[in-house]
Amino acid sequence: MTLPTEPLDRLLAIMARLRDPASGCEWDVAQTFATIAPYTIEEAYEVADAIERGDMAELREELGDLLLQVVFHSRMAEEAGHFDFEDVAAAIGSKMERRHPHIFGEEAESGQSREIRWEAQKATEREAKGATSAMDGVALALPALMRAEKLQKRAARQGFDWPDTQGPVAKLAEEAQELAEARNEAERIEEAGDLLFAAVNVARAYGVAAEDALRAANAKFERRFRAMENFAKVRGNEFAALTLDQQEELWQAAKRAEKA
Repeated sequence: MTLPTEPLDRLLAIMARLRDPASGCEWDVAQTFATIAPYTIEEAYEVADAIERGDMAELREELGDLLLQVVFHSRMAEEAGHFDFEDVAAAIGSKMERRHPHIFGEEAESGQSREIRWEAQKATEREAKGATSAMDGVALALPALMRAEKLQKRAARQGFDWPDTQGPVAKLAEEAQELAEARNEAERIEEAGDLLFAAVNVARAYGVAAEDALRAANAKFERRFRAMENFAKVRGNEFAALTLDQQEELWQAAKRAEKA
């Protein structure tokens, strides 16, 4: 099989060959939308990871992996007679033009912020698809913190929100107390969820994206924990064998080293 030379045409031809029932790859042929979806999510996270690390060579590779996911889903849809890659590209092109009438159309700037215009357009699109609630269209597969923030923002646009940071902060303290008073596992799970949801609301009230903040906190914790392990190793100690006070001493040392 001679493949096209244009990069995108070549990629589409490769996927078509891989999915060929007679001569394709057994694994690729066996896949479905549901089995590929986890890989799509994973590749999106790997793109974000490469960006966070500032690794442009890795980003190029990860973007290719993510593009492959789009091609894979499009190919399966084409085989089922739903749509193909060209339809996907045409649909997003039309959507971007539609959501930027002040750029691609004749509509002048209305003085509204980009976010207000964008959300108004998305709301119109959701209504056209039959949405009956402000909560419709918030993807279930989103990371929980990100989805919580989106749900809260949707509610806030309907006026259901605190006017300042005092309300969310007080609610967070209330949820922490309710978790402490939970009587069984089912209640603890529910109250822990309420506590996390309230924490997202506090972050949002301060203009902070909870998902980004927690990702940064995870990275900081991992960085400092690795430093603690190294400090213990240099001293000839097994980290896990140290007392909690000794481990805390190393934690403080890791913090001081990081600041220095």
